[in-house]
Amino acid sequence: MAEIKEVLLEATKAAGEIIQHYFQGTFKIENKDTINNLVTEVDKHAETKIIEIIKSYFPEHDIISEEVGALKKDSPYQWIIDPIDGTVNFAHGIPICCVSIGVKFGDSMLFGTVYNPMMNELFFAEKGKGAFLNGESISVSKKTDFKIACLVTGFPYNWPQTSEHPIKVFERFVLEGLPVRRLGSAAIDLCWVACGRFDGFWEYNLQSWDIAAGYLIVEEAGGKITNFSGEQYTVFDKETLATNGLIHDAMLKVIHNKKS
Repeated sequence: MAEIKEVLLEATKAAGEIIQHYFQGTFKIENKDTINNLVTEVDKHAETKIIEIIKSYFPEHDIISEEVGALKKDSPYQWIIDPIDGTVNFAHGIPICCVSIGVKFGDSMLFGTVYNPMMNELFFAEKGKGAFLNGESISVSKKTDFKIACLVTGFPYNWPQTSEHPIKVFERFVLEGLPVRRLGSAAIDLCWVACGRFDGFWEYNLQSWDIAAGYLIVEEAGGKITNFSGEQYTVFDKETLATNGLIHDAMLKVIHNKKS
C-alpha cells in the first residue's frame, strides 16, 4: 500500500506541474460531444504523464481515464483518472481546476488525491486513515442548521432523463434563501465539503473520474455521500449528494420537494 501511495502522489504532482506550466498560456482546445464540453492538449499531456508513471510501477493494474477511456488488465486494482477536472475553467484561465486520481480495489476506494496547483492545495485520503489538505487533517463542518448552510452544485452538459429538470431542484434550494455556488469542478466541490468550506453538494450525471477521489476524501473527513435515494453510493452512480452528514436528510427533502 505504501508504494501505491507514493506512486499516486508522484503522478498527481507531475500532472499538476504540467497544468501549472500551461495555465493562462497558449494551447490547443477542442470540443467533445457538446460545444462547451472541452478538452485541451494539456489534458492529454497530463493524462499521458499520469498513465506513464502508473504503468512504470504497476503495468498489471487497470486504468480508467477521462480521455483515453478504459485500459483493462483484469486486475482488482483500478486507477480512476481525471487529468484536469474543470477543463472549462482551465481553458478560460480560471484557477479552479485540478488533477483528480482515485485508486480502487474491488468495490472499495483505497486512495484519493485532488490537486489544484494554482492554489497550492493537495487533498489526500487513504481508506481508514483520514483526509488531509497539504498534510494537515481535515474534517467536514459541524453545522446542523440547514437554514444557514452554504451549498455548491454543478450542471451537466447532457441533462439527465429524470422526472424533474435539475434547474427546478436548484431553484428550490435558492428559494430556501441558501447561498449556492457553482465552481465548475466536482472534485474541488467535494474536497471543499470535506474541509468544511461547504456544507453540502449535489449534482447529476457525473462520471467516475469526476468523483472517485473526492468521494473517499469526503468519507474520510467524516462526511456522508449517497445517491438521491439516500442509498449507499458508488463512483458509478449518476446522482451525487455529499454533505457533512448533519444536513443530509434536509437536502434530500429539498431534492425530492418534500416539506419538513
